[in-house]
Formats: sequence, C-alpha cells, structure tokens
Amino acid sequence: MKICIVSDSHDRAPMLEAAVSAARAEGAELVIHCGDLIGANTLKPLIGIGLPVHFVHGNNLGDAVALNRMCADSQGLLTYHGADVDLQLGQRKIFATHYPHYGRGMACTGDYDIVCCGHSHRASVDRLGTVKGGGSWLVNPGSVAGLGAPPTWILADLAELAFEVRVLA
Repeated sequence: MKICIVSDSHDRAPMLEAAVSAARAEGAELVIHCGDLIGANTLKPLIGIGLPVHFVHGNNLGDAVALNRMCADSQGLLTYHGADVDLQLGQRKIFATHYPHYGRGMACTGDYDIVCCGHSHRASVDRLGTVKGGGSWLVNPGSVAGLGAPPTWILADLAELAFEVRVLA
C-alpha cells in the first residue's frame, strides 16, 4: 500500500491538491496530513480526488467547527483526529502528530512502524532505535506550502517501508 504524507499546507489549497493528485497518480491510496492545515476550505479540492484523508491539527488549528462540518459532509473521505492519530494501515502501525519532539518520543516507544510529524517545514526520514530494541521510522514531509524551504511531500510504500521525499513542481 502506498500513501501520501503531507504537512503544513497553511491554507495553500492548490499546492496540497497538486501533491495529493501526484501521489494518487503514483498509486497512493490514502493521505495523512500532519497538521497546520488551517482553513477547512484547504481540504475542499481533495474531496474531488477521492482519496481518504486523515489529518491532525497543529499549532495553527483554524476553525475546528468548520473542519468537523466538512468531515461530516465528506461521506467518509475526510477524518479529523484532533492532536494525534493511531492508525493500522496494511500490516503497519502508524502514529501521526504535528510536533517532531512528540513524534520522536512516540517512535522511540517501539509501538509503531512509522511515526509521521510536521511543524519544522523541513523534510526528513530517520530510522530511530526503540526501547524495545527494534527500530521505527520518523517521517516528516516538510511543508507542502513551501514555507522556508522548497514545497515537499512524501510518497510512502508501506509494504517496503520506503519513503521518497518529493519536491512539488
């Protein structure tokens, strides 16, 4: 299973839409947004793409009522999880939050195969050792809005545990 991981779209709906469209064209079946979405209307173009989107808030929440309303009207495509989310996708346990320090801590527990975070606006993929003796991937897609760095997102292959940082053209 391939998924699209994005973060920090900061109301840049066209850039978010472009990343998700590119990911779908490459076989992505789902989107995880790691926060700082801000306005509910930023998600509106994604409904037409048709991939399920799971998102958490960040330090720039926006209008939570409007976000919840849009989710309710999306016929199950959009799911707002609050501060973090614990997902089972394919055979992988995935955790997503906005904050890298929180993500790093959760990755080190050994409870997750992949922990996704955002906030820094810098893309990174790191394999961390865990307290259980194994490893966990800490994945930060950077900012799809390109704030302070090029606009990036990640195409993840869950079967292979492969992560490709993509720069939005």
